[in-house]
Amino acid sequence: MKYQNTLSFAQTLDEADPLHGWRKEFYFPQHKGANALYFTGNSLGLQPKRARVYVEEEMQKWEEFAVEGHFLPKKNPWLKFHEASKPSLAGVLGALPLEVVAMNNLTVNLHLLMVSFYQPTAQRFKIICEAGAFPSDQYMFESQFKFHGLDPEEALIEVAPRDGENTLRTEDIIETIEKHGKELTLVLFGGVQYYTGQWFDMESITQAGHKVGAYVGFDLAHAAGNVPVQLHDWDVDFATWCSYKYLNSGPGNVSGIFVHERHAHNDSLPRFAGWWGHNEKERFLMKKGFQPMPGADGWQLSNGNIISTAAHLASLEIFDEVGMPAIREKSLQLTGYLEFIIQELSGDRGLFEIITPSDPSQRGAQLSIFFHKNGKSLFDHLIANGVIGDWREPNVIRIAPAPLYNSFEDVYQFGQILSEAIKQQG
Repeated sequence: MKYQNTLSFAQTLDEADPLHGWRKEFYFPQHKGANALYFTGNSLGLQPKRARVYVEEEMQKWEEFAVEGHFLPKKNPWLKFHEASKPSLAGVLGALPLEVVAMNNLTVNLHLLMVSFYQPTAQRFKIICEAGAFPSDQYMFESQFKFHGLDPEEALIEVAPRDGENTLRTEDIIETIEKHGKELTLVLFGGVQYYTGQWFDMESITQAGHKVGAYVGFDLAHAAGNVPVQLHDWDVDFATWCSYKYLNSGPGNVSGIFVHERHAHNDSLPRFAGWWGHNEKERFLMKKGFQPMPGADGWQLSNGNIISTAAHLASLEIFDEVGMPAIREKSLQLTGYLEFIIQELSGDRGLFEIITPSDPSQRGAQLSIFFHKNGKSLFDHLIANGVIGDWREPNVIRIAPAPLYNSFEDVYQFGQILSEAIKQQG
């Protein structure tokens, strides 16, 4: 598609966009009496209007049934509440319902999954990840190594971009896996890198890790609901994500895990157990002796937070109705238009550059703009004029046009405001 930096062109794209009507399903922050230009769905998605209805339904159950809400309501009794999201999560993540469950928060889930999939020995004790992983992942790695009596400096291998490059090459990741194969027990990458927005070749990474005998897992915080992943077909061992970014489920809301079907009945995998992961047929017999439920359910610890998970179900319903293929199709066009606008503004002046891969197959709905000067003051101008983006030290603005609620006109208006900011900076 040949893009144009005009209001009429952006509006024409919106008129032809089959997802444009979904924008009305969300609440926008306001700026001077109008919708703000919200491009931070990679940090916190907007509130679906139906979320309040879903939450109120559970409040009504609590009011009407009290503890019997676990059993009596015909729709989603609390005892089975964790099952309600399984089909939707399976669709978003390319998984089987058996392989997914909503539970806990992301870093908690990473630690729980490490119990099962990080089993260091004297020979195999190393982990490979991307350099500059999100701090929670870095802290998780550090504490896990220390828990096992290992030196993080020796046990963690971080794959960094080549000199002068901003993103990783898949061949460098695979070469690193092969080089350390005999010492390697786990490969754990982000699905989409939070800072650069690079979508890693998860299938190739998984194949390379398995070839040397290592487990492979992914932190999908910036991938779930953003890019079309196929965890089951790609043979990924495990994954976890958060639901409050592209999945629009509310601040700090429930995470979830994926554990591949081939591990579904492996009771010998070590894990930290809780009663909600125990054989549900015997859960209330209160007996000793943990018997894990098949699949991802066997990693649950406690009964879920019903009220907040209701908002999660409201958002997932939208993903069911729209579908990841349609979301991805618009994402490619919308992010492509944003890329065009940014490149036109920078031109030959070299004011800034996009450090997210230019290949659409290596990115989702985020472009990270590296500013060579005046980045923070330009960002402040954007905020003051109703653009909600994300500043990351030392000099990057992340702009994430979410296909479910952002429009092409949003992207055009962003370009106009950034252009004005550049003129004021001289």
